[in-house]
Amino acid sequence: MNAWPSSDALRVEPVGEHVLLVTMHRPEVLNAMNAEMGRTMHDLLLALHDDPGAVRAVVLTGAGRAFSAGADLKVRHTQDLADWTRQHAVAERSFELRVESPVPWIAAVHGVCYAGGLEAALSCDFIYAEADARFALTECRIGIMPGCMGTQNLPRAVGERRAKELILSAQPFSGAEAAQWGLVNRLCAPGTVLTEALACAERIAACAPLSVRQAKKSIHFGLQTDLHTGYRLELETWHRLLDTQDRREGIAAFNEKRAPRFLGR
Repeated sequence: MNAWPSSDALRVEPVGEHVLLVTMHRPEVLNAMNAEMGRTMHDLLLALHDDPGAVRAVVLTGAGRAFSAGADLKVRHTQDLADWTRQHAVAERSFELRVESPVPWIAAVHGVCYAGGLEAALSCDFIYAEADARFALTECRIGIMPGCMGTQNLPRAVGERRAKELILSAQPFSGAEAAQWGLVNRLCAPGTVLTEALACAERIAACAPLSVRQAKKSIHFGLQTDLHTGYRLELETWHRLLDTQDRREGIAAFNEKRAPRFLGR
């Protein structure tokens, strides 16, 4: 497996052969995001975009008692406008790279998931969360607004009217509400979310990686357009799988009643 970018602020480690566990690792400040974390995340996403190698799924979580409280505002308080803008530009590229990553990302949320932390979770393909997790986009309370796809991803998850209420009032909400509104896929018992998210990542990794990549692309880009154009995209991505070794292996394994051995070719 490739030597993936990692740092003190962002720990990256393989779990088995095909899954990466990415941990925001500043537990003393609730995993508030600083420049080091941002640069490492950008380098990791760029590496995965260029060549995911054996990686077929990624789980994103936070160390300690929180997922992430968002940007480190103590650091931001000392930055001039140029530094702030440069740091945010790295984040802007990272969030788009995560949304369009060739491999699925699963957010495993516990504790506080606020501001940029929630935007990070929203930019993953889906979210598992512990029942006592707390969510909020708090930016309007401090004179800014969500700037890492929050105003785009939250309405797509919970609907326009509810997203306006949550963003414009900076209103916190619970894990149960997040699940009820469709933002969270699964509520987990306290202390179990990482185990459940990794188990889901392993299920994804057991599927044909080219199929997962093409299906993710079809869902993501198809939803940006009308039904019939989206279906044309589905057919294009479907046809790309026909002449692949994995497609032949999948059909053979089914008929031979054995587990398939997918190679991503």
